Amino acid sequence: QVQLVVSGGGSVQTGGSLRLSCAASTYIYSTYCMAWFRQAPGKEREGVALLYGGGGDRTYADSVKGRFTVSLDNARSTLLLQMNSLQPEDTALYYCAALLDTYSFDRCTFGRAYNSWSQGTQVTVSS
Repeated sequence: QVQLVVSGGGSVQTGGSLRLSCAASTYIYSTYCMAWFRQAPGKEREGVALLYGGGGDRTYADSVKGRFTVSLDNARSTLLLQMNSLQPEDTALYYCAALLDTYSFDRCTFGRAYNSWSQGTQVTVSS
């Protein structure tokens, strides 16, 4: 199991930026699939972005493409989510998750049963 601790949420106005960090208790190995999810009040949880540790391949939800960027820090122990041009509809509780032993990007999808989850961090975007 990997412990994940997320930080960086907050409140911004429309068009603003925030960066979320997800610190892992271990090195993020090449077989890991790392993901960001969010859940707004009254809505189902949705996948936002994911990154496959093996080749750095990324996937984004259509709603955030071109605005959000997922990456790893140089030490490969922290997953980052840079969020630009934030909109009120981005308001949600954000989580990161890890899926171990993925072994291929094809298996790195939002629908998998992730092994580890962080606590949530609130992102609020006001108009």
